[in-house]
Amino acid sequence: MDKNQALVVFQDQKIRRIWHNNEWYFSVVDVVAALTESPTPRQYWGKVKDREFIALQLSPIWVQLKLPASDEKFYETDCANTEALFRIIQSIPSKKAEPFKAWLAKVGYERVQEIEDPELAQKRMKELYKAKGYSDD
Repeated sequence: MDKNQALVVFQDQKIRRIWHNNEWYFSVVDVVAALTESPTPRQYWGKVKDREFIALQLSPIWVQLKLPASDEKFYETDCANTEALFRIIQSIPSKKAEPFKAWLAKVGYERVQEIEDPELAQKRMKELYKAKGYSDD
């Protein structure tokens, strides 16, 4: 995975993201899976999308970007930036919504800090690699 794509984790749920137009875009289906624990998050998102956006004839607040799937191939995936995700989260009844919003704000704040001081990004990556059991080399 290159530097413009990364997995982030919210309560043991992997969330795919990609750097696009100078900001992170997150996989909406991954976010739905993290919030709802639905066995079919893609279908759940389809219903939310129809009910909350298409039926109301609102402009889509997501874009389709190519993200890697479990088969390691890249597929067009509904993705949303942080602002759009907050709107989508409001449409999903979940007790995890508030913790997710706080997590999302933290992820965004860390990125702003890393832009201002690239050494922070390097330090965070070293900590992540150590946590995964990689050697210092």
